[in-house]
Amino acid sequence: MTEKQIIALLPYQDPFLFVDELTEISSEGITGNCTFNENAFFYEGHFKGNPITPGVILTECMAQIGLVCFGIYMLKDQLLEDNKPQIALTSSQVDFFLPVFPGEKVTVVSKKELFRFNKLKCKVKLYNEKEELVCRGTISGMIKS
Repeated sequence: MTEKQIIALLPYQDPFLFVDELTEISSEGITGNCTFNENAFFYEGHFKGNPITPGVILTECMAQIGLVCFGIYMLKDQLLEDNKPQIALTSSQVDFFLPVFPGEKVTVVSKKELFRFNKLKCKVKLYNEKEELVCRGTISGMIKS
C-alpha cells in the first residue's frame, strides 16, 4: 500500500486533516509530517496576540499519522480503496515540552508497541523543524475494516 493510498483512506478532510506526507512505513512504525496552516481557525483564539498550536491539535496530528495511518497500513490486506476504516481512539497520554507556532512543519514518529485483535498501541513522538522533541506519549485505538 502506498503513501497516497493510505492518505486517501483517512476519514478526515480539510480543515481537520493533519497529514501532509508519510516518509517511512513498515510493520514496526511510521513517520510522517504536517505543516500547520498559519491561517488555521484554531489560531484565532489560542492565544490572543501570541498564537500557538493547541495541544489537542498536536495530539490529533500524532493520532492521525501515528495511529490511524499506521493502522490502515497494518490492515492493508483487509481494506479496499473505497472502504474507509472505522477508527475509535481508546486512550492517549501525551507530555508536552515545546510550543508549535503557526506555519511550522512537524514530524511524527510512531513505533508499534502492540497490535492485536485490531487494537493498536503506539509510542509516538512529535518533533519540530529543528528536530527538537515537542511532545511524546502513548496512543491507542481500535481500527476496523
